[in-house]
Amino acid sequence: MDIKEIQNLIKFVAKSGASEVKLEMEDVKITIKTGSDTPETTIVHTAAPVAQMPIAAPIAPAQPVAAAPVAVVVNDDSKYVTVKSPIIGTFYRKPSPDKPNFAEVGTEIKVGDTVCIIEAMKLFNEIESEVSGKIVKILVDDSSPVEFDQPLFLVDPS
Repeated sequence: MDIKEIQNLIKFVAKSGASEVKLEMEDVKITIKTGSDTPETTIVHTAAPVAQMPIAAPIAPAQPVAAAPVAVVVNDDSKYVTVKSPIIGTFYRKPSPDKPNFAEVGTEIKVGDTVCIIEAMKLFNEIESEVSGKIVKILVDDSSPVEFDQPLFLVDPS
């Protein structure tokens, strides 16, 4: 018996008004109890070690709700260049805890300047800028994990 058949059985029992239905087949025992808002289902497989698995009842479609007004924030980040992570790892803004950050908001950077370090597999990789300009936003917190191609900085190239 597959999940669709079990879901159809639950729907049928819920519509029939029966308070409890037990179904025993070769290797499966199913008990469906209704009477509350949601039917309770227990499935026991007797061929394998005994296990009980509650099955969620089908959810009725929700009633339409009036949509609340949504505030839209428009960021004009299209003029900025995004510096992205070339690897997966942990993002660090400074070379060591007692040293200053490589870059801050407002820092002028040139192509080849180190902007951060990403630690991957115990190796500390210096990430160099591929664009010149001024850093306008740092998108990742220090000591945070980053994914490949995740945005790290926004740079104003003008």
